[in-house]
Amino acid sequence: MKKITTKSILEMKKRSEKITALTAYDATFAELEDQAGIEIILVGDSAAMVIAGEKTTLTATMEQMLYHVRAVSRGVTRALLVADMPFLSFQITPEEAVRNAGRFLSEAGAEAVKLEGGAPIIDAVRRLVDIGIPVMGHLGLTPQSVHQFGGWGVRARDKHEAEKIMSDAHLLEEAGAFAIVLEKIPAPLAAEISSSLQIPTIGIGSGSGCDGQVLVNYDMLGLYEQMSLKFVRRYRHLGDEIRNAVQEYVADVKKGSFPSPEESYDITGNIDDHPSYRT
Repeated sequence: MKKITTKSILEMKKRSEKITALTAYDATFAELEDQAGIEIILVGDSAAMVIAGEKTTLTATMEQMLYHVRAVSRGVTRALLVADMPFLSFQITPEEAVRNAGRFLSEAGAEAVKLEGGAPIIDAVRRLVDIGIPVMGHLGLTPQSVHQFGGWGVRARDKHEAEKIMSDAHLLEEAGAFAIVLEKIPAPLAAEISSSLQIPTIGIGSGSGCDGQVLVNYDMLGLYEQMSLKFVRRYRHLGDEIRNAVQEYVADVKKGSFPSPEESYDITGNIDDHPSYRT
């Protein structure tokens, strides 16, 4: 299969071909998603919530994100790998944004970075693009601003904020961003922004008028149950399946039916013929 690049994503927009994206945080999930045909794999700072159990994304650090991006990169061969830049890794100065974004590419194998925000970070976006680091923008409900917003509700309900998001989207395009995530804004606004841009929009909770869609993989697989989100379609309920599997394992161990004779080594068994997993 042909490698997906930022150029590929821009060409999909021109062909009116929908773009698919999912998050991943480890090599196993990344490989499965890559093999299934996803075009963009985003290593989201949502790892702080779905992996580390935090209440927001704000606690994600550069070292944590580098670890996850490095792991995901080992499972990706086809998809475009985008790294989420964590809180305060790009907002302070453009120079610090360059330093941190560069680490994602040089140390962890990312092929692009994602930054939340509009006008206040445009200088950082422009500087990154100027030195050859592809940038994906993120507008609307930007999780790193959850405390400023006062919660996780839909953004751009009023005309002023809708106009600001539209303006920020065009600023990001002018600064060289290759795509923009639009999160939890009204569907008509998302469609209007999408049609006004030459670069693709990737929606999450923003309707079908965007050029593509992204979800947190733990949400769409039914693994993260702490939040109930209207816009998430749960394609599987793996949380229930995992609980059931673990309960069966516990029961089998308790009653002595696991391991069976067939699952045990006798004196003639050659352990070296089998992979070893150490706990």
